[in-house]
Amino acid sequence: MTKRFSQACENNQEPILLHLREFFAEATSVLEIGSGTGQHSVYFAARLPHVMWQTSDLIENHASISAWGEDAALTNWLPPKQFKVGASDWPVSDNIADAIFTANTAHIMQPEEAKLMMQLITEKLPAGGVFCQYGPFRFDGEYTSQSNAEFDARLKSQGFGGYRDINELKQWCVSLADPSVRLTLSELIDMPANNHLLVWRKA
Repeated sequence: MTKRFSQACENNQEPILLHLREFFAEATSVLEIGSGTGQHSVYFAARLPHVMWQTSDLIENHASISAWGEDAALTNWLPPKQFKVGASDWPVSDNIADAIFTANTAHIMQPEEAKLMMQLITEKLPAGGVFCQYGPFRFDGEYTSQSNAEFDARLKSQGFGGYRDINELKQWCVSLADPSVRLTLSELIDMPANNHLLVWRKA
């Protein structure tokens, strides 16, 4: 199988882990949306042995994710489920994952896909659950750096959805099934390379 490697994953996994140790301390099962190469999943699962780490992604990424998982041979790591927002069923049973993690997905998705992802997470995350979302974002329509503005322009020119604004994400955190159910942004953490970690909680 093809085991792909991302230097960005290699660079950001330790800074992310420092916060996941805190925010996932009480979690038992983590659903990762968009596992990508698979690097993050084995790195975090190995260092968070108290959680079961469920990977998920588009089918074309499963070979690399599985290759990382097989090499790591962890007992708390699960092979990828197929998941494309808007086209696939939710990859785990309702209320199974009491924590959700995603990295660098919202700006790759089209806006309607990112909106649906936030709505589904709001609906499917059990009460008391936590959702950690890593990546670059806009704040009140502004970029945090010129390099982020340039990267966003490149993404859009390639057909991707582009950076999402924090206020936009907040508006989307409403359950499809029950509009009274919402996620709350409890922490917004500066991360290296002009990225941020958003920590959402469900009351």
